[in-house]
Amino acid sequence: MERYHKIIKHEMFRQYMEKIEMLEQDRIYCRHNVNHLLDVARIAYIINLENGAPYSKDLIYAASLLHDIGKTKQYEKQIPHEIAGAEKAAVVLKDCGYKAEEILLIQNGILDHRRGPQEKDRLLSEFLYEADKKSRICLFCDAKEDCNWAEDKKNMRILV
Repeated sequence: MERYHKIIKHEMFRQYMEKIEMLEQDRIYCRHNVNHLLDVARIAYIINLENGAPYSKDLIYAASLLHDIGKTKQYEKQIPHEIAGAEKAAVVLKDCGYKAEEILLIQNGILDHRRGPQEKDRLLSEFLYEADKKSRICLFCDAKEDCNWAEDKKNMRILV
């Protein structure tokens, strides 16, 4: 079994995903559910392959599945979700058999996934950033008029 499958079954991951679902139950746009996480994983992996980058499918999927795990702390305590998420991800990743250097790489990807393009050695965070944005199809969103994203940031295309 790929290690990222262990993440999906990890009790802490499941608890946080249930809590995020509960906290976002009235949200009409950009939910942070498992469907979103898997969309990010698939798109990030395609970007990885298109760029000939060195990241394994397992690493990309692990980072993608955990990149929003800190949303509960953002909603409850106004802690940026990337900071809370990187901390929580380390626990899950260790339990799922990831090595220390892999955990650090994934944590850095999570910490930087909202900042956009960085230095060349920060490809994982760039892939997560791009995939996170492209996973949102604003063109078909019922809340696109109320969305707080700037118009030039909205994904109004169906091609990635």
